Amino acid sequence: MSDSRLLRIGTRNSPMALAQVERVRAMLADRHPDVTVDVLSMSTSGDRWHGDLAALGGKGAFTKEVDAALIAGDVDMVVHCVKDIPGDRPAPADTVMAAYLARDDVRDCLVHPGGLRIDQLPAGTRIGTSAVRRVAQLALHWPTLVPVSIRGNANSRLAKLDAGDTYDALLLAVSGLERIGQDARITHPIDVDTMVPAVGSGTLVLQCRDDDLSTRDLAASLDDPRARQETVAERTMLHILQGNCHSPIAALARTEPDGRLGLRARVLGLDGRTVLDVHEWAADPITLGTSVAAALLRQGARDLLDPPAHGASAETRLADHGGRC
Repeated sequence: MSDSRLLRIGTRNSPMALAQVERVRAMLADRHPDVTVDVLSMSTSGDRWHGDLAALGGKGAFTKEVDAALIAGDVDMVVHCVKDIPGDRPAPADTVMAAYLARDDVRDCLVHPGGLRIDQLPAGTRIGTSAVRRVAQLALHWPTLVPVSIRGNANSRLAKLDAGDTYDALLLAVSGLERIGQDARITHPIDVDTMVPAVGSGTLVLQCRDDDLSTRDLAASLDDPRARQETVAERTMLHILQGNCHSPIAALARTEPDGRLGLRARVLGLDGRTVLDVHEWAADPITLGTSVAAALLRQGARDLLDPPAHGASAETRLADHGGRC
């Protein structure tokens, strides 16, 4: 671009979200030095609420205020973690996911004050985690460990761990700790075949208004085609399954050297006793995500994802397992 312009970027006001915007600002400064970035940070209902996120609509609680600012024209672009974007509903009308940034480390990791690996933890160790995906895979691989629900951003979770009252260790995303400069706290990055990541792990997306072509062009200059096709494959699968923050769904798409795209996906029972696993390859991400979702449904994924007609509510069952969004 040759004309100087101001770009207003909206984001959550958590330390990690602000670090993510700084990454975008640096990329734009490198490629478009004539663009000045102004950041509008805001608190979201998900950040303010400390109860069950289901009462606020799940993951959308972390994006709706930021999306509203975009739609209203208060900002030109928003930065989201793909993991925060609901998978069971389309993007807000008149907006577009204009760029996916190059993917960061997708692994989950253990943070333990004594430096132990997860397979060295004694029975009864209390693991702080907010994800039902992690709860189910803990039950699958390490059934003697005890998941305990935890809320708050990564900094506050680390502070709770250091206080030592409720949690003996944490499960967190490697990429998140790297973004806030806390990667030295990682004691055990867990391989992706054991702990299959969340849909969209390690990926940031830039969202713009559909009719704002100049901002879409700016965003597109930062797009990573590999991250885009991998994320689209994962989120296509998630959307077809109508997965939300109460869904024990894990997935990872990877681009093969020959250009084919592979997608490994897993749907689990919260007790870890039922595991549906699919791994397929295709050239097109939407075709791949659709095929993997269909295969999981044939295996009985709907029975694991839909709440039971009788008995405890989904919210109660998940709380009993320590799992939230």
